[in-house]
Amino acid sequence: MRVFKIVFFALILSFATQNVSAQPIRFKTSSVSFTDKKDNGDWNEWSEFVEANVLISVDPKKDLIIVNSSEVQSFKIKAYGEIQDTDEVNIVPFECVDTMFSKCTILIITKKKENNRMQFYINYNEVKFVYNIYNVK
Repeated sequence: MRVFKIVFFALILSFATQNVSAQPIRFKTSSVSFTDKKDNGDWNEWSEFVEANVLISVDPKKDLIIVNSSEVQSFKIKAYGEIQDTDEVNIVPFECVDTMFSKCTILIITKKKENNRMQFYINYNEVKFVYNIYNVK
């Protein structure tokens, strides 16, 4: 019985000290659109989507989001927002700064009633980008 207790304690201790690390999540894009603000503060219409074959990595361990477009965009995650999950949509928000220290909000949105269509938004004060995305396996 004493050996069983020692083995059990050692097993519990090994689980407690295991190194848990979050793996980066990768997405591929199929297309991109953008909009910008008018002089009166309203937003223009979204542009037509154009083909975009870009890799996006979200690395929670490094608090980093990388968009590997023709000009690589790097975003430091400053805060993880509260996930919104309804019957229609799942929204995962991130408060970020880019390499020029401009603040932005990044959203990963899954539209459940549209066959779980996923979009990746980069929202600045004056311009917004949206990529249609899918998971990379």
